[in-house]
Amino acid sequence: MSSEHTVIIGAGLAGLLAAAVIGATGRRVTVLEQDRSDGSPVPRGGVPQGRQPHVLLYRGLCAIEELLPGLRAQLIAAGGVPLDTGDLAWLGERGWAPFGIPAFELVSATRPLVEHLVRRRVAAQAGVELRSGARVSGLHRPTTATGGGWLIESANTPPISADLVVDASGRSSRLPHWLARCGTGEPPTTTVDAGFGYAGRVYAAPPDHLGRVAGIVMLPTQSAPAGGVALPVEDGRWLVAAVGAGDHRPPRDPEGFDAFLARLRDPALSEFTRSARPLGDITVHRRTNNVRRRYDRLTPWPDGLLVIGDALCAFNPVYGQGITVAATQALLLRQALASAARPGWQRRLMRLFHKATDLPWAIATGEDLRHIGAQRQRPGADTLFARWSGEVDRLAAHGDLRAQRTLDRVYHLVGSPIELFNPALLTTALRGRLRGLPAPTPRPPFATGTGTS
Repeated sequence: MSSEHTVIIGAGLAGLLAAAVIGATGRRVTVLEQDRSDGSPVPRGGVPQGRQPHVLLYRGLCAIEELLPGLRAQLIAAGGVPLDTGDLAWLGERGWAPFGIPAFELVSATRPLVEHLVRRRVAAQAGVELRSGARVSGLHRPTTATGGGWLIESANTPPISADLVVDASGRSSRLPHWLARCGTGEPPTTTVDAGFGYAGRVYAAPPDHLGRVAGIVMLPTQSAPAGGVALPVEDGRWLVAAVGAGDHRPPRDPEGFDAFLARLRDPALSEFTRSARPLGDITVHRRTNNVRRRYDRLTPWPDGLLVIGDALCAFNPVYGQGITVAATQALLLRQALASAARPGWQRRLMRLFHKATDLPWAIATGEDLRHIGAQRQRPGADTLFARWSGEVDRLAAHGDLRAQRTLDRVYHLVGSPIELFNPALLTTALRGRLRGLPAPTPRPPFATGTGTS
């Protein structure tokens, strides 16, 4: 086994996937987790949004399956619900998306179950150690004559030395402060906050409770800044979340939660919760701002240091991008380790990590800035792109399958935004402006007594 030692700060999915990649090379890996864990699939204190519904985008599921082959089957065996995104009742700004058209196959499961299965796979790797209850308090270069490497300080354990440190500690990362103390400086940081808030509750209902409809997604829009989601998960449960921005954030109390759903622009979610059995209390989550730390602009970048996942770029969870971006960054890390390591490889890899956040950042902040409205002015190119994306969305809401498939590919991060400018879409949009569009896509066929008009 290699004598090199890697320390990963944070044992969320970003940290675990990085550990899986590095451990597979034979390096010794220590994963430091602040939360104490007994190994069971329960929400962690360090992931307050862990009780809310999570959509693992198709690109993310494929990336995790590539890193940990067989995980998809393990998720299903543990109760995860396979579904096709074409069978989701999806209400966007301009109406319902086409329903029943095969699209991307996903597995719907709670985040604690996904983390539990990934953790179990990673912990089984030779040379990987998971340490729970380790509260990291500092990071610095040792001053000994031998030099090199890093020293990780912990509030409740002895310091740990490492050749490579991976910060995967999430939104609350203290790395900017630690780098400032080391003299490297803090990275330029961009924050976009539309003031979204979530309230979620678990319900008991079979996966086919809505008939052919696999789940419900109602996007908040600029004109109607409230929405929600209902997705089936393991053990005959559904996760239902209400979401809203600013003054439209959902409350914590059951009566207020029900009233919030009843005021949405379609009764599907409200009627679902009335037909299912609630389990437990309502949980809320308010920390939904988008935060991007531009470590790629710090020069020189210190050797032996990487930043991954939300510690690098955190997104509004409503778009479901965080896990997928962390998984694609883990694939980039694997590629970098497989090639001959040359001086400065960490700096080059950090640039690739940042590039992997470009598209999801544009999607998340573009939508959130629309909710902020006149408070922020977007660059002209971004405004034109947003308008054209809206035009493609309008085509989809009127039954154009090419438009819907293109939007699906971009949303699930398997396609490029350039695909939105397909000449066929441009021609269809122009024809629609001249001759009018077909009738809007009909409302999905919810099961009798649930989500009916």
